Amino acid sequence: MSQNVVDKAVSVRSGEELDIDAVDSWLKTALSSKHAMQCDNEPTNAVSFSGPIELEGQPKVTQFAGGASNWTYCLDYANTSVILRRAPAGTKAKGAHDMGREYRLQHALKPVYRYVPQMLALCEDPSVIGTDFYVMEKLTGVIPRKNLPRGLPISEAQTKQLCTNVLDSLIELHKVDYKQAGLTHLGKGAGYTERQISGWSERYRKAKTWNVPSAKKVMDWLERNMPATERICVTHNDFRFDNVVLNPACYTDIVGVLDWELATLGDPLMDLGNALAYWVNKEDDFLAQSTRRQPTHLPGMLSRKQVVAYYCNEMEVDIDDFTFYEVYGLFRLAGIAQQIYYRYHHGQTNNPAFKNYWLFIHYLLWRCNKAIKASGKR
Repeated sequence: MSQNVVDKAVSVRSGEELDIDAVDSWLKTALSSKHAMQCDNEPTNAVSFSGPIELEGQPKVTQFAGGASNWTYCLDYANTSVILRRAPAGTKAKGAHDMGREYRLQHALKPVYRYVPQMLALCEDPSVIGTDFYVMEKLTGVIPRKNLPRGLPISEAQTKQLCTNVLDSLIELHKVDYKQAGLTHLGKGAGYTERQISGWSERYRKAKTWNVPSAKKVMDWLERNMPATERICVTHNDFRFDNVVLNPACYTDIVGVLDWELATLGDPLMDLGNALAYWVNKEDDFLAQSTRRQPTHLPGMLSRKQVVAYYCNEMEVDIDDFTFYEVYGLFRLAGIAQQIYYRYHHGQTNNPAFKNYWLFIHYLLWRCNKAIKASGKR
């Protein structure tokens, strides 16, 4: 397959440049033979591979355009390429953009979930670039963003296979026996539903700007309609097509799942609700289509209702009404978008992609209220 379909980083955005001399010096030391086996207790220079990597030359630095949270860069050395992730500049919500947690979680999950990238090094020394960052292996492949790359051979049957394979990778994560794998430290577990509703309500209120709704009706409804029971498993909490890497030789095959910042021990149906908040059906209204960031509109893709049915069948879960999880996913996405917009609104980032997020938040809350009304639940 042509390399033209492989996802590539682009020029670094203005104001988001790396101090590459500092990064290069630290990274070459961290990946040297002197430090290569330090991984048991996850120290500051934590490295999780079996031997040293000798980086050659000065890296060319580019940045991945996708995503609106942590900043992600590609460092191309003469002999290899690696990925660096760091927190954005500006005020951050409590617990957000925790690079150490994101690194350690993936390091712990890698042995039991094949789609996690290999972690290479973690820096928690603010004297290097002023913030924590970590480095991981580069997974080369196709990222299914708003549209599939031009020139990619596609059919309705292949698209359906892609869709179910992506869903299967989420289902595989939810089936991980986290207790047997020794992953109980990844989150608090029980009480997850209540923590999420209260937590996202509080985060939305704190990040609210004058030009978005209060969302009080939605927050109150979620609090009143929390399910009486919950299952606990490893959840990704930002599962989207553009966080999946596809095999460039056979684009229906999954080779990796990215962006584990929000992963924890949680309820799998809430994780599915989060994923469906991004899922735009081909028959959705023009506002939904204008915000679409993954190719779920293509012929062969399952609709949101079909996704729920497929997931529940594969997970052997019976559920009469998915409305709570749908509304939660939409409201949580509104909260995430508002936190990002807050930084733009207050001049903490100049990324023009965030300029009209306040309109998107209006739309998400409108969809919440529409689903609540259709459910008939007070």
